[in-house]
Amino acid sequence: MLRGASADAYAAVAAALPGSGTAGTVGEDLFAVADLLRAEGGLRRVATDHSVDGEAKADLLRSVLSGKVHDDSLVVVTTAVAQRWTASRDLADSLERLGVVSVVRSAGDDAERLEDELFAFGQVVKDNPDLRDALSDPVRSRADKAALVRDLVGSKALPATVVLAQQALSGSHRTVGVALADYQKVAADVRNQSLAVVRVARPLADADRQRLVDALARTYGREVSLSVVVDPDVIGGIRVEIGDEVIDGTVSSRLDDARRKLAG
Repeated sequence: MLRGASADAYAAVAAALPGSGTAGTVGEDLFAVADLLRAEGGLRRVATDHSVDGEAKADLLRSVLSGKVHDDSLVVVTTAVAQRWTASRDLADSLERLGVVSVVRSAGDDAERLEDELFAFGQVVKDNPDLRDALSDPVRSRADKAALVRDLVGSKALPATVVLAQQALSGSHRTVGVALADYQKVAADVRNQSLAVVRVARPLADADRQRLVDALARTYGREVSLSVVVDPDVIGGIRVEIGDEVIDGTVSSRLDDARRKLAG
């Protein structure tokens, strides 16, 4: 969560993002620049030094990146280094997040499909310990892991899905699963929706799904994108996770509460 100057800086840089025409390219460029800033401590310190003139920092980044990234990407990066950041790491983290926003925008009308594909891949990763180990193995190269992800996501997935699934291997997130869940939230937010993860014992009927969407939209005052997890451990009822809130109306939860009361 960005605070203070960094929150204002992020908003200013977000306004510099281009339209959908070059969004995919810009997104991948921003990922690369974020990696560069994290790897090159000297460049990062200069780029976030409050005592250095903003235009001077922008000139430095132009000299480093000119010809290596798209002109639209360069506008975003030079806008970013001209801002004041609360912590030096906020610059790279913000460029990474804006890269995600750009890749989501590149999907255009398929943004909802992108969100669904990220969710599906996230479930594959969550349910397969061997895969999680392979993706987090420090011995395997990033290129090897990226190839594995590309094979798993499949040729029928959106190009934006493949890009984000591979980006989940690196960056500021603790694990691939955490990254994919965050990217889903970004995709929903780009569509001006909130993401709700729903856990049920059996698939929801279309009518029940729509009633839940409508009820959550009324409660939170915003359209809601639903990702449904079928989990037999739920037994019955429903558990909804939306933002930092959890609405747990499952039978398993009530049984756990009863056990705790009996034990106490």
